[in-house]
Amino acid sequence: MNQLIFEISRSGRKGYRFPKQDVPQREAQQLFGVIAAKQAPNLPETAEVDVIRHFENLARDNFAVDAGFYPLGSCTMKYNPKVNELTSREAGFTEVHPLQPEETAQGSLELIHTLTGYLSEITGMSWGTMQSMAGAHGEFTGMKLFRAYFSAAGEHQRTRLIVPSSSHGTNPASAHLSGFEVIELPADERGLVSPESLKPYMNDQLAGIMLTNPNTLGLYETDILEISEMVHEAGGLLYYDGANLNAVMGKSRPGDMGFDVIHLNLHKTFSTPHGGGGPGAGPVLVSDRLVPFLPVPDVVKTDGDYRFDWDRPQSIGKISGFYGNFGVLVRALTYILVMGKDGLTRASEMAVLNANYVMESLKDLYYLPYDQVCKHEFVFSAEKMKKDTGVSALDVAKGLVERSIHPPTVYFPLIVPEALMIEPTETETKETLDRFIAVMTEIHRLAYEDASQLTEAPRGTSVRRVDDVRAARHPVVRWEGAE
Repeated sequence: MNQLIFEISRSGRKGYRFPKQDVPQREAQQLFGVIAAKQAPNLPETAEVDVIRHFENLARDNFAVDAGFYPLGSCTMKYNPKVNELTSREAGFTEVHPLQPEETAQGSLELIHTLTGYLSEITGMSWGTMQSMAGAHGEFTGMKLFRAYFSAAGEHQRTRLIVPSSSHGTNPASAHLSGFEVIELPADERGLVSPESLKPYMNDQLAGIMLTNPNTLGLYETDILEISEMVHEAGGLLYYDGANLNAVMGKSRPGDMGFDVIHLNLHKTFSTPHGGGGPGAGPVLVSDRLVPFLPVPDVVKTDGDYRFDWDRPQSIGKISGFYGNFGVLVRALTYILVMGKDGLTRASEMAVLNANYVMESLKDLYYLPYDQVCKHEFVFSAEKMKKDTGVSALDVAKGLVERSIHPPTVYFPLIVPEALMIEPTETETKETLDRFIAVMTEIHRLAYEDASQLTEAPRGTSVRRVDDVRAARHPVVRWEGAE
């Protein structure tokens, strides 16, 4: 097990030397007043070689998609081609400043404009913004566009927003923060949104519906065209959570389904490493009726040059400090150009094929609550296993950790008890999938023959199983020395 950096520390040991001070010394109190610390902070004192070895060892204990299989449902943790990384590190992209004159940043502006056009074509929308910094930020932006649209139309009574229980978890939060009354709509026996269940809400209070398609169960909403027509006839708008676009690129487009707003997770579908919380990008694309309300500035092309257009009187305003996570945009455009239309379509086909292959191989062992062809992901339930053996979805996850496989998402979506949400992605080979199937089969056998092998796992890793409840309720977030 790796030691903490404080445990390596030895008094007086250091790996640095400051240059000799050649300016008059002043007391910290004079410089900083009451905010100056009364004593020096307790920082570790280590030699340079110890620091290097410490962090190298920590890095080896970290898991990433470059190190192994990462079937994290709902997040599309697929391998990202290194050419995208190399492109994003080009000096012309990394050394540009967001406040430099437009005429000196033509390449960067062209990239934003071109990517907006490509993403609009891929999704079937009219135009969009690259400013949103992540998926949830894109959702929030979309809800602000809803508000602006209804405000301009004088329909202030439209405050009710339908969010199906099969949607992504941030959807209701984004709607609520934007001032909408959230109506949760349960999934039907198919795991889908039923048009019949929508009928009571089709009135002049309806603002619209937020849909994830394919939904969080990995199922395609087969009644989507009927739902779209119903919502529009009632005067509402449709919001498409595009986090699962990895399943339908090149196959179906939200705009063709009738959606008015969509956000995309570029860090999921269009190739940016995002484990550990970032970075991300959540561009928002819209239909014709919502273009006037898009955030400013827009990037437009006039007489062969690119510039920022701030003259948008109905705009919801600026939604980020500058113009989005630019490095993520570079990676996304590189990915699209390298893949091309056929490549993006093939990616979706392989993602769906891989998911169904794993699902069909394991569904006789793990309960599949919605037994039908899935898209890019599917959800098993460990509820029966837990009742029979005491082995929970969390224990299955810990068993996978011990076998050097990142566990799938557990306990989400909430509509499936003891959920195991698995997304293989298109980038994994059949050999990798077969090993995962073999490991999941072994875990199922151990659950019924020797459950302690799982309930006490992981035992062969640098960090053993922690007390999750205690860690959440009484977190230790700073070093206080040995007890």
